[in-house]
Amino acid sequence: MNNISLTLRIAFAHLSVRARQTAIAMLGVAVGVGFFLAVSSMMIGSQMDFIRTLVDSAPHIIVRDEVREPPAQPATQAFQGAAVEVHGMRARDEVRGLKDWQAMLEDARALEGALATPALTGGVALRFAGRTEALAVSGIDPRVEDQVSRINEDLVGGVLLDLENVQNGLVVSTRVAERLGARIGDIVVLSSPAGIVQRAQLVAFLDSDVRTGAEGVAYTLLRTAQVLFARPNIVNELHIKLSQPDRAQAVAADLEARWGYKWESWQERSVDIMNALVVRNIIMYAVISAILLVASFGVYTVISTNVMEKRRDIAIMRAIGFSDDDVVRIFLIEGVLLGVLGAAAGFVLGTGLMAILGSIPFRIEGQEFFIPLDRGAHQYAIAGGVSLASAAFAAWLPARKAAKLNPVDILRGAA
Repeated sequence: MNNISLTLRIAFAHLSVRARQTAIAMLGVAVGVGFFLAVSSMMIGSQMDFIRTLVDSAPHIIVRDEVREPPAQPATQAFQGAAVEVHGMRARDEVRGLKDWQAMLEDARALEGALATPALTGGVALRFAGRTEALAVSGIDPRVEDQVSRINEDLVGGVLLDLENVQNGLVVSTRVAERLGARIGDIVVLSSPAGIVQRAQLVAFLDSDVRTGAEGVAYTLLRTAQVLFARPNIVNELHIKLSQPDRAQAVAADLEARWGYKWESWQERSVDIMNALVVRNIIMYAVISAILLVASFGVYTVISTNVMEKRRDIAIMRAIGFSDDDVVRIFLIEGVLLGVLGAAAGFVLGTGLMAILGSIPFRIEGQEFFIPLDRGAHQYAIAGGVSLASAAFAAWLPARKAAKLNPVDILRGAA
């Protein structure tokens, strides 16, 4: 019988002798792992669902007729580096709109699996029944825009293609419609900064309770917006959807370097949200890891008790040739076994808790939904890894103490 086999047999014997304490320690680890899985799957699942909604509800890349840094004014360039101060300078007005937008559109569409569509966005005043609302109207191609932004999923009372079936059709948010007292089919009046007044018919409402930031947004046909803003054949935005949303930031940076305008990825637009989610994950994992750390105290108690009760056995083992490392290995194996068995039981408990959480319907404002859960293997790997590390560390402390026991003093005291 080799040394490793003997070490394992001794470790199993120690645990089986104190079966009740062993079972309690395993149960503590199992409960910790189970709740770790339940909480992390719920938190990460809701985060992934939120990010998926965030990504799908808006273009992955938006190109605007803006630049990262404003161009230098001619007067500043003329006297650059000179000891001259220019007073009363009138800034040069820039002609807004994307230059060569057709070529930019084709460049974006050339990306594998990409969809791209132009848009013209501007502010208007909407009047109805003596009430006025300030809106940002976006002129779009409804056939492509819905594939890029999935607007139809959040429309009430109509679809985006209804814009093509009605002269000067308009989509506004439900909140704006409620404040105006307007219904689908009503005629409203739009006034643009260009001084153009245009009548438009409401064809659908955008559910602003579902789509974030939709309250002050309205949609119409691109050609209608070009007439309203007196900008024929001009667009000031491109909306792009990629087949791989995770590459949006890299693609946007590459195309921005090529064309010079501001290509804004969904990651850049949502940087504050993403940073908040990172902080949220750190807090979550810190809290649920603390649960496993507390559960490891049961392992520490069992191993410490075994060390105290097996002092004479330790002395005999040391006397017949067991090294310090052999003694440490015995009690370390005991802790790892408790961690492995507890983690296995915790996997079963956690899977059951996830099944229960995923089957409970919740109803908010009349809409029924289920908690999105992340049942990925990485959740089990994290829970198992943390539990084993905690159990091993909890066992190593008393095991290290056992290795330092003097066998002569123990046997002399026993005699």
